[in-house]
Amino acid sequence: MQSLAHQISEILKPFLKQTFNADISQLEFQSTRKEFDGDITLVVFSLLRYIKANPVQLANQLGIYLTEHVDMVSDFNVVKGFLNLSIKDDYYVQSLNHITATKNYGHCTPDPKAVHLVEYSSPNTNKPLHLGHIRNNLLGYSVAQILKASGKQVLKTQIINDRGIHICKSMLAWKKFGSGETPESTGLKGDKLVGNYYVRFDQEYKKEIQQLMAKGESEDEAKSHAPLFIEAQKMLRDWEAGEPEVVALWKKMNGWVYDGFKTTYSNLGVDFDSYYYESETYLLGKELIEKGLEEAIFYRKEDGSVWVDLTAEGLDEKLLLRSDGTAVYMTQDLGTALQRYKDNPTMGGMVYTVGNEQDYHFKVLFLILEKLGFSWANSLYHLSYGMVDLPEGKMKSREGTVVDADDLMEEMTNTAATLSEELGKLEGMSIEDKKVLYKTIGLGALKYFILKVDPKKSILFDPKTSVDFAGNTGPFIQYTYARIQSILRSAPMTSTEHLVDQISEKEKEIIKHLLLYPDTIQQAAASYSPALVANFIYDLVKYFNSFYQNIPILGGEDQAMESFRINLCHEVARVISSGTGLLGISVPERM
Repeated sequence: MQSLAHQISEILKPFLKQTFNADISQLEFQSTRKEFDGDITLVVFSLLRYIKANPVQLANQLGIYLTEHVDMVSDFNVVKGFLNLSIKDDYYVQSLNHITATKNYGHCTPDPKAVHLVEYSSPNTNKPLHLGHIRNNLLGYSVAQILKASGKQVLKTQIINDRGIHICKSMLAWKKFGSGETPESTGLKGDKLVGNYYVRFDQEYKKEIQQLMAKGESEDEAKSHAPLFIEAQKMLRDWEAGEPEVVALWKKMNGWVYDGFKTTYSNLGVDFDSYYYESETYLLGKELIEKGLEEAIFYRKEDGSVWVDLTAEGLDEKLLLRSDGTAVYMTQDLGTALQRYKDNPTMGGMVYTVGNEQDYHFKVLFLILEKLGFSWANSLYHLSYGMVDLPEGKMKSREGTVVDADDLMEEMTNTAATLSEELGKLEGMSIEDKKVLYKTIGLGALKYFILKVDPKKSILFDPKTSVDFAGNTGPFIQYTYARIQSILRSAPMTSTEHLVDQISEKEKEIIKHLLLYPDTIQQAAASYSPALVANFIYDLVKYFNSFYQNIPILGGEDQAMESFRINLCHEVARVISSGTGLLGISVPERM
């Protein structure tokens, strides 16, 4: 069913053409302000650039036409250049019937012809996933779900950063200081064990820097002359040369990390359709760079390094290959982009979910791909998002001051358990069911807290304030859903179509909002913003709770009205479940 605004627009456009010879593609509507009568408002001021008329007179003319020719419009009033339209109750009753009859309401069937890739996570294999990765994963997964719901064929993918100097640092530290430790011998997840050695490298490296500075070297000299750093550089060259011992160590430690990641992804509730590895794609990137050199798109400096000059485009010169021939991030990102297109030749778009500190990198990447002649480069999009900070400040991986993803999820679950027990509403629930519920609430709180914020904004995350059963939180939404399920258990829905003569403003308010759900999904997909869905669900929950507190749902003498209200509860619950599903949030039957 088309939105009310769209229906009225389609009725008015021919009238405006016939009466004023005005071709108007889009009319501006908004919800009627609470102090005025009406359900929907046409902003007549927006028509004045096409129609030379007094706005009040024009609004009255349009109001008269609509009340005479459109059955659903019962009345109108004009406030300056605003036309407030009152809509008959019957329209809302029939709208609810339509929603009830629509399978998977709000979602469009994906078009299989054009594949959209959504990249997220993209971790380094030298450390465990942390709070920043959680925002990345939740955002990428949710955007993928929303794009799918909007009618796109979506593949979820990631690029695993499994090569480079940072990987060698963990490898070298384990080799020097690890004494053969394994995940099995330590009882640690593999990604945590490897991450410990990344921190250990930094600790030992700093000691060497201080020693060299004490001998008179500058800090920059000491950083480049430190024996550990020189060894790490050699290890990278040996890896790229395929030195068997280095490659074997790399495979072993990466294997530990992948096992650890798998557990974290499972606990977080995200998954992937395909994986790419920088250790493979960087070679294709090197081939592209050779092609660019041949076509004089890139150039080689005297030291053998390869660069691209983007100063004419308002950027700078960018390194593509080091003087020793080893690849940089840009090398492998070029290769990855090409490989993905080769794997998905019908690709209609690709979304890179990467923090805003990489804004410049992606501008360069997309521009280079355009210079290389790839027409699909203009369908690439960088979903840039702000950082996640804690009340105590920024996280630093090298210093080991990050919030571990697994630890955070456990903390959220424990916090949910404590608060749930305090509320004391879980009598009769088994211990196992309670454990499942605590995890559902804890993860719901975490996901909602992060996803309700516009991606571009930074987040100050406080785990304790996110687990709250009141306000704009995940648990509040989950609690409302559980409340509705309790109502439906008492009085299950018996009919899918209802005919009632009159409904309350509270009921009308809910149905109006439900009608916005399909457009909300499309807007969220177009702007790559799960926040639009999150805030839509929160508003729906507020409308429902106001209805619940003021209107008796069960026990009335009017059976038709009771049946209508039960159905209304059912559809609210269905849309809550659908919307939270797009955010990766589960809703419990009981709380």
